[in-house]
Amino acid sequence: MLKLALRNLFRNPGRTLMTLASIVFGVVSLILSGGFVQDVYEQLAEALIHSQSGHIQVSRAGFHARGTRNPENFLIEDPEGIRRTIRQQPGVAGVMARISFSGLLSNGRTDWPIVGEGVEPEKEAALGSQLRITSGEQLAADQPNQILVGDGVARTLGLHTGDQVTVLLSTAEGALNSIDLRVVGTFQSFSSDFDARAVRIPLVAAQESLGTRGANSLVVALQQTDQTNEALRGLRQRIDTRIFEVLAWPELNPFYEGVVAVYERQFGVLQVIILLLVLISVANSVNMSAFERVGEFGTMMALGDRGGALFRLLVVENVLLGSGGALVGVVLAVLLALAISAIGIPMPPPPDANVGYTAHIRIVPRVLVEACLVGFSATVVAALLPAWRIARIPVAEALRQNQ
Repeated sequence: MLKLALRNLFRNPGRTLMTLASIVFGVVSLILSGGFVQDVYEQLAEALIHSQSGHIQVSRAGFHARGTRNPENFLIEDPEGIRRTIRQQPGVAGVMARISFSGLLSNGRTDWPIVGEGVEPEKEAALGSQLRITSGEQLAADQPNQILVGDGVARTLGLHTGDQVTVLLSTAEGALNSIDLRVVGTFQSFSSDFDARAVRIPLVAAQESLGTRGANSLVVALQQTDQTNEALRGLRQRIDTRIFEVLAWPELNPFYEGVVAVYERQFGVLQVIILLLVLISVANSVNMSAFERVGEFGTMMALGDRGGALFRLLVVENVLLGSGGALVGVVLAVLLALAISAIGIPMPPPPDANVGYTAHIRIVPRVLVEACLVGFSATVVAALLPAWRIARIPVAEALRQNQ
């Protein structure tokens, strides 16, 4: 039966090639679109990790839910002790302390409400590969009177590198304090909303101005992003979670989960559409081929073949078609993905973002398998109804087609 199915496929090479082209097109479309979506996920994740949140953050319980307005109530009094504990976890590349504050930034003419962070400049520079310095330079560890401002803040106040500004803030005891700083640069992160309010100053200057030696969070940078879940479990075992919260980057960036949910739904709809297109195209081709051969099937039944044998023959033919088309589609899609990724796809900034990026097509094993199964399944399913009809045609009616 396998030999006969192969001969039948090559009997009409034009129609066979058209059917194969439909299957290959569907498989290639699914793989390329799935690889593009996966690249969006990964680039967005890395942008969020390396511009804002890090892989994991350790802070006092409730800080991320309630501490933005009064961060002084959620201080880690002994950040160095927690830092030493975190460093014991395998896969940790760096640990940096941050202290948060809010206040007013003044250029001498206008005040602007800001959300600030005191950071460790050298460690943050290593983590912040996606935090783009648009003018000036990074903060220096040995210059506590420096400030780095978001692009939106700089535009609003008309600030340039070298300008003197004053930050007015509240200390941990509730007293007002001011600090004079020099603008050393401006930055762009992934989020334009963040850049419109954010400033950064050296951790030492922030702690001195706030009257504390504590920190609000310890940001953990891992060697690889795929180590996040393992490191998260390990840190939650090492650190008392009744006092501290240990959160991974997806929990710190709920925006990311929303983007993934939207793209997953869109990709699911695309899969259904391509499945239907392949199904209709292959069903049409199989119908034409099967009913052109009714007389041939009548002869086979007259010679002793039963309807079940004809049903199996047509199904085997489409199994071969589906397998061949799916495999060719996978190979072609991988080659196209490599070629497109070598060139790159320039993309505009996403919503609520400042910076565009270059997209690629990721080769994802799960997507390869799913696309292959969609192409194969659609081809086989498309053959079932025509094969069932052929198997039920009376011998005499089928033989009349030979006249």
